[in-house]
Amino acid sequence: QVQLVETGGGLVQGGGSLRLSCAASGGNFYNYAFGWFRQAPGKEREFVGAVGRRADVSLVEDSVKGRFFISKDDAKSTVYLQMNNLRPEDTAVYYCAADRTGPWNIPRLQHEYDYWGQGTQVTVSS
Repeated sequence: QVQLVETGGGLVQGGGSLRLSCAASGGNFYNYAFGWFRQAPGKEREFVGAVGRRADVSLVEDSVKGRFFISKDDAKSTVYLQMNNLRPEDTAVYYCAADRTGPWNIPRLQHEYDYWGQGTQVTVSS
């Protein structure tokens, strides 16, 4: 059983930056790909990006490309979502998820992920 805890959310002005962290425990960190999802008020949860078991295998959605970056620190069993140039439309609850998968796979669909964090609120003011 993998536990995921997201931190780093908060209120930020448009154009600002935040870095979300997702600390994983209870499993072998190296066996999992990690994804970030977000859910805005009144909307469905959507995929933001993910990093595979290899740190150099990652992707982000076009809507955040060039502004959001995903990385991980294997030694700390932690995944990061660096968010720059934030916009009001980025306001959402951000979730981290883990999927035990192959070394080259980057899951994009929610049902592929086995474990989820509780989420952290990000609010971007205009």
